[in-house]
Amino acid sequence: MHELETDSSHDAPFDRLGGEEGVVRLVDRFYELMDTLPEAATIRAMHARNLKVSRFRLTRFLISWLGGPPIYQEIRGHEHPRLDPYHHPFRIDEDARDAWMLCMRQALVEHVDDVTLREHLADALDGIADHLRNVP
Repeated sequence: MHELETDSSHDAPFDRLGGEEGVVRLVDRFYELMDTLPEAATIRAMHARNLKVSRFRLTRFLISWLGGPPIYQEIRGHEHPRLDPYHHPFRIDEDARDAWMLCMRQALVEHVDDVTLREHLADALDGIADHLRNVP
């Protein structure tokens, strides 16, 4: 996935979210929601009992994707990070995609005050989530 496109006249979304601390808060809330919302049970079941590794990976991906330091590439390689191979073992259908986005949209609502930025991020993440579907 390519880094999130931004308007050069504005700070990167990474900076607008509060840097690494802001991304960590967003990811933490995302996984709290995944752990507690009944509607997220299908995607929660796709994850390990302990979410430490998932939190680490999503945080690193988002930091890089949002225009922060390229730490995801340092972990996964310098070519464009590809999420598909890591998700192929899982049955990701429309319901799973929607459950993931339900948690992410709620986390964005709670942690991104800038409505325009929030909507931009939600739309971009929705595109990524849809791309990762591997079941019609």
